[in-house]
Amino acid sequence: MTSRWAGRVRTADRPGGGFATAVATAVALARACHPGPTVAVTVLVTALALACGHDARGCALAAMAVLTGQLSVGWCNDAADAARDVAAGRTDKPVAEGALAPRTVWAAAWTALALCVPLSLAFGPAAGIVHLVGVAAAWAYDLGLKATVFSWLPYAVGFGSLPPFVTLGLPGAPWPAWWAVLAAALLGCGAHLANVLPDIQDDLATGVRGWPQRLGAARVRVLVPAPLLLATVLLVLGPPGAPGPGGWAALAVATVFACAGPLLAGRWPKAPFAGAVAVAAVDVLLLLAMGTTITAS
Repeated sequence: MTSRWAGRVRTADRPGGGFATAVATAVALARACHPGPTVAVTVLVTALALACGHDARGCALAAMAVLTGQLSVGWCNDAADAARDVAAGRTDKPVAEGALAPRTVWAAAWTALALCVPLSLAFGPAAGIVHLVGVAAAWAYDLGLKATVFSWLPYAVGFGSLPPFVTLGLPGAPWPAWWAVLAAALLGCGAHLANVLPDIQDDLATGVRGWPQRLGAARVRVLVPAPLLLATVLLVLGPPGAPGPGGWAALAVATVFACAGPLLAGRWPKAPFAGAVAVAAVDVLLLLAMGTTITAS
C-alpha cells in the first residue's frame, strides 16, 4: 500500500491477522458497498422478475447479476472517493476511517464486476448487455461523471435499464413498454437527487459540482419529489385503458407525499427526503403490481 494510506489502515486490512482480521475486513467491505441501495435494488429487481413470470432459476440469476453489479458499483464509489471522503472527515466510510485500504476495495469492485458479466449474460444475451450498460453507466458516475452537469444521466440509464433487463430475459425476449422504462429512469433521477442531498455541502467543499450541487440544497429539497411524481403519473396513465380506482388512489397518495415534503421542510428539514422515499415506494409498488403488463407494446 502507498505511504499515504499506510498510517491510516488499521488491523482489519493488514495481512496475518487470522480469522478475526478476515471477519473485520469482510464487515468493513460490507459497510463500503453501500448496503442499503445494494439490497434495495437487488430485492426490487428480483421481485419484478417474479412478477413478470420468471421461474425460480430466472429470479435467482437476476438477483445474482444485480447483486454483483451493485456491489461493484458501491465499492468502486468508495474506492474512487477515498481521498475526498478523508478530506471531508467522513466517519461513515471504512476507507476514510482507516478500516480498509483503497486497493482492497478496488480489488473487491473488480472481482464483483468480473462475476457480474457472466451472470448477466446467463440471464439472456440481450438482457445481459442491457444490464451491463447500466452497470457501466454507474461506474462512469463513480469515476468522474458525478462531478459534471450530467451527473443525473448514469442514474437515468442505470434505473432505466432494469425493466428491459427483466423482460428481455423472458422467453421471446420481449421489450418492456416505453412508459415503464421512462418511469424507471425518472425513479433514477429522483434517487440521484435524494441520495446527494445530505452531502451537498461536503461535495462542494471537495470540488464535486454535479447537477444537484449546482442547483443547491434549497432547490434540490423542492425538486426531489418531482421526477418521482412524474414516474407515478406514467405508471398510472401509461398502460392501455383507463386507470382503475387503485391507480387513482396511488396517484393521489403520491401527490400528497410529494407536496407535503417541501411544505413541511421548515418544521422538519428531512421532510422532503421522507416525502421522496414515500413517493418512490408508491412507484415501486405500482411497478410490481403491473407484472407482465410492462411487456405490452
